[in-house]
Order: sequence, then structure tokens, then C-alpha cells
Amino acid sequence: MSREIVVLTDVKLITCIVQRGEADKVVKAAQAAGAQGATIYYARGIGIQDRLGVLGITVNAEKEVVKMIVSSDQADRIFERVYLEAGLDIPGHGFMHMTTLEKAATYVPHDVVEKLSQAAEES
Repeated sequence: MSREIVVLTDVKLITCIVQRGEADKVVKAAQAAGAQGATIYYARGIGIQDRLGVLGITVNAEKEVVKMIVSSDQADRIFERVYLEAGLDIPGHGFMHMTTLEKAATYVPHDVVEKLSQAAEES
């Protein structure tokens, strides 16, 4: 059995930082928009409480960070869906950004690689 690396080049990384307890809602919204999965981890924010405290908004320092690697053609749809579902248009509810990845690699089933190769050759 030969081993080869399947390099994905048409993908984006969406990172969403939300209040603790909100990550599951973010992942469900992303999956409904086409994302395959996500990585969630905990973090702690520093500094934002002081700045938003002046506005009378209390912001919890405990955060959840959700990272999703998605295909470029789905990225905008997933980004918008997550933004709205997470309520990121409300001050203190979180932050999200999207980054283009130069390369990514993971296991991709052989039949999927063949289909993608055939589609690329046809276009």
C-alpha cells in the first residue's frame, strides 16, 4: 500500500469566538449550512470587559473557540449563517474571522479523490 498526501488548496478556516455555552449552537448552524465538522476549545478573554464595561455591558471572560475548515465555495454561506445564529451583531457576543489556507491535508477516501480528479479534468 502506497502512502500519499492529498493536499486541499481550495479551503478556508473560519474561527468563531463566542461566550461559553454557545459553541454547540454555532456548530449546528455551520453544519446546517454545509460544514462537515468543527473543533471546539475553551479560552479566556482579557481586556474587553474594561472597554465594554463603560457601556454597561457585562462580558464573561470565559470563551469557546470554534474552528471549521470549509470549502471555499461554501465559506461565505457558512460564515453568514454562523454570524446570524451566534448573534455577533450584538456587542459583546463574540468575534469571527475567515482565513484562506494555502494548504491543508487530511485523510480523503480514494473514491472521493478520483471523483475530484475527474471533475477537475472535465472543467
